[in-house]
Amino acid sequence: MSQPEVRSTVVDEAITLRGVSKVFGTGDRAVTALQALDLDIAAGSFVSLLGPSGCGKTTLLRMIGGLEEPTTGTIAVGRDSVETALRNRLFGFVFQDATLLPWRTVEANASLLLDVTGQGPARQKVAELLRLVGLAGFERAYPDQLSGGMRQRVSLARALALDPRVLLMDEPFAALDSITRDRMGEELLRIWDRSRTVVFVTHSIAEAALLSDRVLVLSARPGRIIADVAIDLPHPRTGSVRQTPEFSEYVRILRSHIEEASS
Repeated sequence: MSQPEVRSTVVDEAITLRGVSKVFGTGDRAVTALQALDLDIAAGSFVSLLGPSGCGKTTLLRMIGGLEEPTTGTIAVGRDSVETALRNRLFGFVFQDATLLPWRTVEANASLLLDVTGQGPARQKVAELLRLVGLAGFERAYPDQLSGGMRQRVSLARALALDPRVLLMDEPFAALDSITRDRMGEELLRIWDRSRTVVFVTHSIAEAALLSDRVLVLSARPGRIIADVAIDLPHPRTGSVRQTPEFSEYVRILRSHIEEASS
């Protein structure tokens, strides 16, 4: 098996899409999920994808991460194709389901990708990641001993273990209760730094407004980008931001675009 390319310096991992469409099926059964997308995502930014159910948000995320191939168009990550970026382990994935292995401890689940890629358990690195996500002291616990929010913290630590330049998150907090969801969002902002890019799928307007530098609103199928909203709120962002008039105005703007997208 060929070894991933090792880079001596971090390059600009901007994400570029040109003329990207996705069609599922053929002939009379063909369904166009996404149509003719042109998009640039700056390195180190936090971008949320927002839109009605079935608009192609998850499909777009999966194409960026190399889990789906576009029917037409090209996607690049920095100077690389998606295939090269995936081979070089530039992506980290966090999905709605934490998908932890029940027979592995928190520590073992967090180190899974390190084990699979032959980098060994790297106990010190895993311990640092578990402290980062607020799970110090739970290293020996098993998934069935954890709350939903704690399981998602393990999933996030696992995704960060290979130090990805691009973190792709598909509604990671959707199954959590509202209080835990808000806390996890704030934790994600605390953990995130601009040395990596985040692309985040959500159905929550408030969540998108709180977390993002930029929110892309997709139309109903076939998905097209109908709004590109820059969120100019100061960092660090905590729950108190939700009480400000500026936050309320962003929520209003995004809601109006969602209503347009759904009509």
